[in-house]
Amino acid sequence: MFDDFYGFSGRPFQLTPDPAFYFESLTHRKALSYLGYGLAQGEGFIVITGEVGAGKSTLVAHLMATIDRLRLTAAQIVTSKLDGEELVHVVAQAFGLSIASHDKATALGAIEAFLHEEARAGRRCLLVVDESQNLAIDALEELRMLSNFQLGSQPLLQILLLGQPEFRDSIQGHPGLEQLRQRVIAAHHLEAMEPGEVEPYILHRLRKVGWDGNPAFDQRVFAELHKASAGVPRRINQIVNRLLILGAVEQRKRIDGVMLAQVLAELTADGGLQLAPPPAPAAGVAAPVSLAAVPDAPAPTTRAQVGAASMASFESALAERDMQIAELQQAVIELANQDEAAQASGDPAHRAAIDALHERLAGLESRLIEQDRTIRHTLTMLIEWIEREDATRAAA
Repeated sequence: MFDDFYGFSGRPFQLTPDPAFYFESLTHRKALSYLGYGLAQGEGFIVITGEVGAGKSTLVAHLMATIDRLRLTAAQIVTSKLDGEELVHVVAQAFGLSIASHDKATALGAIEAFLHEEARAGRRCLLVVDESQNLAIDALEELRMLSNFQLGSQPLLQILLLGQPEFRDSIQGHPGLEQLRQRVIAAHHLEAMEPGEVEPYILHRLRKVGWDGNPAFDQRVFAELHKASAGVPRRINQIVNRLLILGAVEQRKRIDGVMLAQVLAELTADGGLQLAPPPAPAAGVAAPVSLAAVPDAPAPTTRAQVGAASMASFESALAERDMQIAELQQAVIELANQDEAAQASGDPAHRAAIDALHERLAGLESRLIEQDRTIRHTLTMLIEWIEREDATRAAA
């Protein structure tokens, strides 16, 4: 309806995942980095979690559309509450294998033979498991067993698990999943979009269907959209879809705050929209050093406090490194002097002093390496804080 009125070539805010509309927000860019790292390892499990509608399926659809099919054979399953034996048969079907009998052993044998054939043809295999929170513990254990298949020392199957936040909790805490936890080589939790990403996201999807500026959007609509949707992409799609329908019905060429308020009221009344924000996201596996490590620092509660704490930690680390470098330089001078004295006198006491200085140098070098690691971690935190501040200012 509205696509005809506005002259669109398609539906820009459909709820089903479409890689053509993939938008790389900050959290999706990080997720792709973890995916890239994990896939480069060629083994184990990669875990991506996020709230309902956070964009997990769209992320994987984008991944599947960009992989090299000559080097990687990928299959995807969407799970319901499957037990271990059912899951094995579903995996076999996903890879296009026809299993005559219904026993698990036959299915496992067919899967292993298929993985061997793909490896000999120079292709790795990836299994994508969506809605992993629905899997029983014994089904997850079957996936771990599938990841054990090898050709010589080469792993034959890598597995990407997608799930809602409760799946992350199960992976982290269930006593029966310890062996699977040890196989996870990369993980990321998809966060909500930042306020400053809502406008680029909407315009990106509109341009994909030939939007030429009609309809226009009042600037405050984007801030209100973020507040109403909590930055969850599917919620944004749901709201904007209704906005465009309303615009077409009322023959409007501009979307304003009054229209948005009307749509939100309708969606809330018919139960079509949950306006409560999602729980606070957890950090990814490779999160930078925690601000809790800064001595005597109160827990930061605002962006400004996070930035100030990060800067204080960074400056403190730099000052400590400068002191260690000065100490190292002094130790080198002392070592040179002791070495000259030892050569001149031949006194064993000088040799003992030189050995002690060598140990001191080794300790200082070790401390400098650790300090450099801390500085890099803290610098990463500062960069992320600056990016978020830029996004916030853009939204304002």
